[in-house]
Formats: sequence, C-alpha cells, structure tokens
Amino acid sequence: MSLPPRAVLVHRATELTELVARHGTRQQAGFFLTSRGRDLAELDARHQAQQEALATVSAAIPLDWRRAVAERNDLDRFVFGPEDVVIAVGQDGLVANVAKYLDGQSVIGVNPEPARNPGVLVPHPPAAVAGLLGSTVVEERTMVAASTDDGQRLLALNEVYVGHQTHQSARYRLRSPDALEERQSSSGLLVGTGTGSTGWCRSAWQERHSPLMLPTASESTLCWFVREAWPSPATGTDCTEGLLMADQHLTVTAESDLVVFGDGVESDTLVLSWGQRLDITVADIRLHLVR
Repeated sequence: MSLPPRAVLVHRATELTELVARHGTRQQAGFFLTSRGRDLAELDARHQAQQEALATVSAAIPLDWRRAVAERNDLDRFVFGPEDVVIAVGQDGLVANVAKYLDGQSVIGVNPEPARNPGVLVPHPPAAVAGLLGSTVVEERTMVAASTDDGQRLLALNEVYVGHQTHQSARYRLRSPDALEERQSSSGLLVGTGTGSTGWCRSAWQERHSPLMLPTASESTLCWFVREAWPSPATGTDCTEGLLMADQHLTVTAESDLVVFGDGVESDTLVLSWGQRLDITVADIRLHLVR
C-alpha cells in the first residue's frame, strides 16, 4: 500500500527567536536592540507574521496527509522522501537553501511578509496553499552541480563559489568548455544559474560590462565569472567569463587550498587540496517550483 503524501513545512528561526536565544531573555534582547536604535516591536511584528503564516499553512494540510517540520539549520540532517511536498515559508533564500537537498519534489514558496520580501521564489500568500497542494503546475529551474574527483558533490540553485577560505588569492588551473586552459590567481570563481543571474553573478556581469547574455531561470545554461584575476608571469587573465551549456564542463584544478560552497552557505562546503580537480556542470536535478 502506498503512503499518503507528506507535507514538509520548512522555515527558519525568526530574528526575534535568535536574539532571545543569544541574550537569554526577551528583556535583554530588547535592551540590545534599543542600544542600536532598533525597536523590539518591529521584530515582534515580523515574528507574528511568520507564526500566523505557519498556522495558516498547517491548517491547509489535509488531515489524511502526513506532516513534518524542518528548520533551515536542520536541513542537512533531514531526510526528504520522494512523495514529499515541500512548503517553504520565508524569504526567497529559503527555497535556495532547501533546493539542493531535493530530487524532484515539488516546492510551494510562501511569502509571510510581502511588504519586505520580493517573492520571486516565494510568490504565494499563506491562504493560497490549500489550492496548491497536489498541483502539477510547476516551473522547473536549472541548478548547478560541483563534483570533486574524490566523490564530493554539491548542488546550488543560484551559484557556486570556488575560492580560498580566507581573503587570500585562490590559485588554480582553469579549463573552459572550449578547451582553453589557464593558470590563474584570483578572488575566486562564480558559476551561476539563470536564477542566480539576478544576484551575485549579475553584480559581476554588470561591473565588468560583460557582453554575455545571462541565462534565464529555466534555461539549461550557466554563466561563469572569474573575480579579479591577477596578471603575472605565472598567471593569466584571458579566460575569465563564459557560458556553460548542458553538456559542458568547467574544470578547476587546485594549486592552493580551496573551498566550494553554494548559495552563500559557507557552513556547507567542499574542500579541495593541492592537485584535486573540480568539475562544474548543469545539474541533472531541477527545482520544481509550484506556480
């Protein structure tokens, strides 16, 4: 007998919850905020908005469905099932945080604070969830995969960053899809999707007035940019940007210790030592975002 669907409610702790946990009491948290020109009432209102959204979403889940709750910080330990429907209640970044742990499960993005959040990945109000559960109308978004030669793998919805774990120069050999190879010293490498091309990658693209056409969110193409490549007798600056199609690889061979992380989450990294190789490609998994 097949199991009924499971609704997995994903959220992150509010700023109020985190402050109270850090300072011990609500009064101490209020004092801390006041000393920095902020008001506890603001955090109260935002906390209440999220709690109300979570309550509305929870009430919309059918009684015969299974249910689970996962906080953002617990996602790397949470086991998603193939029958899960993921409901992400929070900012757009929460969808990116959960996407890399999924394998085709549908995601409903819920925006508890439309006055604050753009809602690109969380377009739905809490009251709309009841009509979206079980929906097959999804928007597929491309993801990026980074894999090392010793079997480590990382997925990201926006972009992956490859660089030194501190502000030192990252040293590596870069091989582009058109077989150009260059030894580089730089502030790191960004490889992004169409979703990510509205964020960090767009900043790099715009700053250098790049002629590249940035990919769309559903397009199976990635863009890549080398940040601040340094010219020297041993390192070059000729191979610093490009597009990566679905069947192509961007290869990085470490010549210093490097880290790789996705979507700005530095706590979940791959580590490369001298001589290790990293392949970056369009992921074979796509985010299924309910529309």
